Amino acid sequence: MAEQRVDTIIRGGKVVTSSQVFEAAVAIKGEKIAVVGPENLMPKADRYIDAEGKFVLPGLIDSHVHLDGHDDYALGALAAAHAGLTTLVPFGNYALEGDETLEQAVRRTQEEVTASAVVDFAFHFILQNRPSILKTLPQAMELGIKSFKMFMTYKKRPGRMCDDDYICEAMDMVAKGGGVLQLHCESGNIIEYLENKLIADGHTHPEDFPTACPDWAEEEAINRAIKMGAATGCPTYVVHLSTQLGLERIKQAQAQGQKIWTETCPQYLLLSDAEMAKFGPMAKIGPPLRPEDGPDQDALWDGLRQGQISLVGSDHSPHPEELKKPGWDNIFVTPDGASVPFGSPGIETVAPLMYSEGVVKRGFPIWWLARVMSENPARIFGLYPRKGIIQAGSDADLLILAPGVDRVVTAADHLSTAGYSLFEGWKVSGRPWMTLLRGQVLLNDGKLEQKPGYGKFLTSESPITPLGGPVD
Repeated sequence: MAEQRVDTIIRGGKVVTSSQVFEAAVAIKGEKIAVVGPENLMPKADRYIDAEGKFVLPGLIDSHVHLDGHDDYALGALAAAHAGLTTLVPFGNYALEGDETLEQAVRRTQEEVTASAVVDFAFHFILQNRPSILKTLPQAMELGIKSFKMFMTYKKRPGRMCDDDYICEAMDMVAKGGGVLQLHCESGNIIEYLENKLIADGHTHPEDFPTACPDWAEEEAINRAIKMGAATGCPTYVVHLSTQLGLERIKQAQAQGQKIWTETCPQYLLLSDAEMAKFGPMAKIGPPLRPEDGPDQDALWDGLRQGQISLVGSDHSPHPEELKKPGWDNIFVTPDGASVPFGSPGIETVAPLMYSEGVVKRGFPIWWLARVMSENPARIFGLYPRKGIIQAGSDADLLILAPGVDRVVTAADHLSTAGYSLFEGWKVSGRPWMTLLRGQVLLNDGKLEQKPGYGKFLTSESPITPLGGPVD
């Protein structure tokens, strides 16, 4: 009998799952994990990787990414790979002008990713205020898109804000196809009224912006989202949760057994409205940064600790500085009447910030990082168990993290076109020493070993309930 061999064995490190840390070796055959266990029981390998003193985590996933604008799929993938990520789940889109169907948009996006990406991609698709797009939603779901997003706000941005009846219609279809509907929960009518009032009164400085988007506007929309999800039986996902009020409403629905899940982002965990004075329009994001002396940051960290918030995503939306600068004069609208862009870059900072601020500073277990940035995103967005876990048969996506390596965040080191970071000058710990994607080394001590086109377009299955419960 021929001697059993594998391609690669990672040895000497501490393997991190979503619930524990243990010493083990990981054997890889082809694109898959073959064995996880004691090194002395491993088969022979053609290559050995020594991970002594390091953590071996499942490949990290950023599941809230916008790459249909200034950072395209190719650049976004390169930035993600350099930051230690192995999979992205961005929001696909279609033109409001013309007759492109949702099915056609999915096929076009698949071609773009396959040709240019260096990491793996799954996709959500945004359902804009164009009800006719639902005609080919079933076909899009058959192509492996199981997650869709709709906006309950941005009334002044063409095509964004959707009425409740349209949301319910989409929810019915998504539920029937075995998917999940994401909602940006802020009350658009309320925000439009408050914004217009501020403009009329001459309160248009960046520091005035959060006033137009109060915490109760998020809570109100979340309440409607929960009710619509219950009425349609559709698994519902609240993106970028920013408030204690909103979290309390979600906790109530979760306690009643509803499939309602949520995420938050580093900016809501770590920054406040005080950043508006420093960064001005660069810090204009939706929802806004919340009051420095308010309850929201502590509530969000506690939601993560208790497992009511399932994951952390970046909400990477990299509008270049020159497009946002008019907001210094009027944070709401540009001289030609257009909305000053929302969003900030984050794809290159989400992982180091969560390790540094969550694990190192606040004492969350290292396996919490694997839960909120690997397994839970994979579960909710239909990639589990192919992604998100270190076990035999799963894709050999791994992050080998070197702890105790301090560095400083600076946009000068980033690949994003934004040219700035709201976390400029922040000290972070840990370094992605090596990543593997489907069995091949992707990042090796800061250098990429794969070329654009290595990444794959991933089809998604139906969502699986994410892991919850306290992490203490």
